[in-house]
Amino acid sequence: MNNHSLYGFLLVTAMLVTTASCSHKKSSTEEGELTVSVAVPEIDSITLYKTYPGYASAQASADVVGRVNGQLLSKNYDSGSLVQKGAVLFTIEPVKYNDAVRQAQAALATAESEYEYASKQCQAMKKAFESDAVSRMEVIQAESDMQQAEAAIKNARAALSTANTNLAYCTVRAPFTGHITSSTVDVGNYINGEGAPFKLATIYDDSSLIVSFAIEDSQYERMMGAGVNPEIKELYRAIPLRFEESLPHSYTADLYYTSPSIDKKTGTLTLKVKVDNPYGELRDGMYVTVNLPYDNDSHAMLVRDASIGTDQLGKYLYVVNDSDKVVYTPIEVGGLYRDSMRVVTKGISPESRYITSALLKVRDGMPVKTVMTK
Repeated sequence: MNNHSLYGFLLVTAMLVTTASCSHKKSSTEEGELTVSVAVPEIDSITLYKTYPGYASAQASADVVGRVNGQLLSKNYDSGSLVQKGAVLFTIEPVKYNDAVRQAQAALATAESEYEYASKQCQAMKKAFESDAVSRMEVIQAESDMQQAEAAIKNARAALSTANTNLAYCTVRAPFTGHITSSTVDVGNYINGEGAPFKLATIYDDSSLIVSFAIEDSQYERMMGAGVNPEIKELYRAIPLRFEESLPHSYTADLYYTSPSIDKKTGTLTLKVKVDNPYGELRDGMYVTVNLPYDNDSHAMLVRDASIGTDQLGKYLYVVNDSDKVVYTPIEVGGLYRDSMRVVTKGISPESRYITSALLKVRDGMPVKTVMTK
């Protein structure tokens, strides 16, 4: 074999080896590409909500107090239980006030007797004056005595009423139906309630609760703009509520109060909603999340909330372009929908393929294989 033939043979062999090597590298690269699941945004007509923190309070609450002095004789309820309006909650030693009632009754009887005598005396004086048996001044004195006796009756009746009222205070009753706290003192203690009412417990009417929260003035303006929509108005009668721990039942509230002024310091407006409590699960002081509706979006773009990342620049998605390469895509988002979908207002199109799996393994510019998911 001459030198030319040998050179040609070696050249062909080198080309074949290089081609095989390149093919092997390409195959290895293709086999090494990460497979990721992708989805396209859902387009749906939705109601837009914004969440606000709030606290629930009973629609009515009152301190149950002792207004008289005496020993606490009994506590007639179980702490934390539901008591009915008018139910006897406490009894306070009534001896002193029973005696006061009897004294007032006796004083009234005396005053009525004195009035009867003064009235007859006055009539007799007037007849005697007609026959010049007494002077005019004696008649005037008799009339004055009768009027004083009449005034004494009024005073005695007022004193009896006060005595009866104080006696009634010895029996402490529920002012309305509600749940009641434990007693501030034990049975047997002395209650001093005449000088100032002595707090015995607190009762809460939590058949309905009021949830108070504050919104931005800009959000209020947005609500007013959407308020002309009858569908939105109807939604304000059934505003969804959420609680820190899930409850056996779901709850909606009726918007019934809007503050007439905006707080200049915070730029917020106070709203109140009322929620019925038919199952007795809600309590005064509970933390509540209010999902306040403010508008409808007939073409909302929704992506899975779990697919959205957050960094120093804000929210982002990993989108796969037409070349099957990952593209870091900043987005702007709206509210949460159906607990798992998030509204995207800017950054992607309805045709964008965003990554839903292996989010920690992908990076910007990385080639991937895609599997479409629903």
